Amino acid sequence: MKKLLIIALSLCLFGARLSAQQEIMMSQYMFNGIMLNPAYAGTHPYWSATAMHRSQWVQFDESPVTQTIAVDGPLGANREVGIGLTLSNDALGIISQQEIGINGSYKIQAGPGTLSFGLRGTFGVYSANVTDAVIWDEDDPLYQANISGQLVPKIGTGLYYYTSRWFAGFAVPVLYASDNNLLGETSLAERYFTNHMYLNGGVVFTPSPSIAVKPTMLIKYEAGAPLQADINCSVLMMNRLWAGLGYRTGDALLGMVEWNITPQLRLGYAYDFTLTDIADYSSGSHEIMLGFDFGKEADVKIRSPRYF
Repeated sequence: MKKLLIIALSLCLFGARLSAQQEIMMSQYMFNGIMLNPAYAGTHPYWSATAMHRSQWVQFDESPVTQTIAVDGPLGANREVGIGLTLSNDALGIISQQEIGINGSYKIQAGPGTLSFGLRGTFGVYSANVTDAVIWDEDDPLYQANISGQLVPKIGTGLYYYTSRWFAGFAVPVLYASDNNLLGETSLAERYFTNHMYLNGGVVFTPSPSIAVKPTMLIKYEAGAPLQADINCSVLMMNRLWAGLGYRTGDALLGMVEWNITPQLRLGYAYDFTLTDIADYSSGSHEIMLGFDFGKEADVKIRSPRYF
C-alpha cells in the first residue's frame, strides 16, 4: 500500500504539471535562507556553509528524500556584493533531480536597513524511471520511455530587505526554465516547471539580554495549488539554543531546535508531525542541519548576534 501511494504521487508529479510543490520542502527555512532566496547571499559579514538532510513521510517505501549544501559570503570592500553556491538532490519514488545553482546579490542602503537584489542560475539534471511503475494505461505515450539525465537550465530572482531586528523577502526561485524536453509530444502544457513564489518575513524581540523571540512566516504560492503558509516562533536562550514550534497549513505541526555549539558551529533538527491522512501510514518527517560560519569576521556574532 505504501509503495503504491508513492508511485501514485510520483506519476502525478510526472504527468500532470502539478498541483504539488516542485521546489524543495524545508522546515528550517529560517536558518537556511539562501535555499529560498538568492538575494540572501552575502548578507552576513562572514562566510557561511550549511548542509541539510530531510526524510519526509518516513516508513513509506521510496518516500521523499532531500539533501542540500549551500555556501555564501560577501565580497568587496563594503561587502556590497554577495555570492553563493547551492547544491541539492531531491528524490521521490521514480523521480529524482540534482541541481547546482550560482547565486549573486547586490546590496544598497535603503532607509534603516539594507536592500539586496539577487539572481540565481541553476543547472538541473532530471530523471524519471517510469518503466519501474505499474501503468494502468499502457498505451499512454507519456509513459513509454524513461527520462534519464535531462539537463534543465533555470533562472530565478529575489529581493531581501533586512535590519538588525526584522527582515522581509520575496523570491521566484524558477522564473524561467528551459524544460521543453520534459514534456511529452501529446502534452498541451507550455511548461513543466511552474513559477513558485515565496514571501517571508520575521521580527526579533529581546525581552531580556539572555532571551530573544523570533516569529517568522513563509507564504508559498504556485498556480494550481492551494496557498500554503509556514507560521513559526522560535526562542533563543543565552545566545546558544534556539527552540521553536510551527504550523504548516493543511499539512503538519513542526518542532525544531538549533544548538550553537560554538560561535561558528551549529546543529539543527526539525520534526514534522503530519496532520493529513498520510499520518495513518507514516510517523512524520525528520530534518537535520549542520552549519559552519568561517572567515575573520565569524566571531562578530559573539559581540553582536545575528538572528537571521
